[in-house]
Amino acid sequence: MNTESWQVKATLLLVSSLTIMSMITISASLPDMTIAFSELSNGPALVKLSLSFPALFIAIIAVVTGLVIDRFGRLKLLGIALVFYAIGGSSGYWLDNLYLILAGRALLGICVGITMTIVITLVADYYQGKSRQKFAGLQIAVMSIGGIVFVTLGGFLADFNWRIPFLLYFFSIMVLPATYLYLKEPKESILSQRSDVVIKSPPIIWLVFFNMMLMWIMFFIIPVQIPFYLKTIGVETNALIGIAIASTTLFSAISSFSFSRIKDRLSFQQIFGIGYLLMGFGFASIAMGNSYSMVMVGMLLSGLGMGLMIPNANVWIMHLAPPEIRGKEMGRLTTFWFMGQFISPIVLLPFLNTLSHSQLFFLLACVLVVLSIGFFGTHLWSLKSKKNNLVSQRF
Repeated sequence: MNTESWQVKATLLLVSSLTIMSMITISASLPDMTIAFSELSNGPALVKLSLSFPALFIAIIAVVTGLVIDRFGRLKLLGIALVFYAIGGSSGYWLDNLYLILAGRALLGICVGITMTIVITLVADYYQGKSRQKFAGLQIAVMSIGGIVFVTLGGFLADFNWRIPFLLYFFSIMVLPATYLYLKEPKESILSQRSDVVIKSPPIIWLVFFNMMLMWIMFFIIPVQIPFYLKTIGVETNALIGIAIASTTLFSAISSFSFSRIKDRLSFQQIFGIGYLLMGFGFASIAMGNSYSMVMVGMLLSGLGMGLMIPNANVWIMHLAPPEIRGKEMGRLTTFWFMGQFISPIVLLPFLNTLSHSQLFFLLACVLVVLSIGFFGTHLWSLKSKKNNLVSQRF
């Protein structure tokens, strides 16, 4: 199997794009969907919940998926997940009961948890070193661009009828044949079946897991609250609000494309330090700008920072995880990723009971700068430890 072939890479990227489209594709449908289910007493709240509902089930199923694919192989579940992805994702087109649509969204989340865990694990299986860095950056960049494409297409289709964007989830069926043609089971995935030795990753892997969750708790405040913040400063045009949010994804893609070149020169800790610093400056710009142009500067900086940190976390986990338990660790990474998205509003929105939007973004900017300083500090401590070890080895 030639993992450098464009067919293999394209297939992995197409499966990856299913992750980002799982939640945001129906964003533009929510207002009309709310009207359609207005007779329900809790209809508006349930409609809003339908957007983030898959994230909870992604987080729950990903760990289980990691354990299963380490024992039984990577690809056995993938085809099944892609079929049920289409069934669960398209539920809003076929069903008139909001609770059944939510059940479909839950099924969609389960399938995304499976596909996301498998595709990240396959990237770690197929590529090493420089090739892994390049592909990890490309993967996040394509996911970001895919998000822009699907949310734009979903908005266009929602102008005809709010149900039509749900049909976009049949894209997974289009991807299915390529997975059977071009993806092959890596030999490493069966190693865990042959060994009774307890294999563990280094403890620092938990720092990366929790950091991934923290990144998304911070970053997810943008799509949740920026529309409301822009309204408070006088931006009433929905198109401008959409452009502001989409620009974050665009700049995230730009920095992800550059990740491999940056990683050649900097450590994992330094990249996290730079990423958090960019996000901190971005949030400060949003907090103090009080204008659309300054919010756009904040979107640019925040997107650039997040676009560096996501592939950085992915590659670090790939580097730390032994091949025998790689699926389990990638499952944990996916869990912490989407748990951060799911709990972000739960953690941060209560602050808006006492703080304005500007004050909240400024507070988060301060937290982000502290995190940046912390990672730069761990980099210096790591260098000092290596230097001391070299000195002790000489004597």
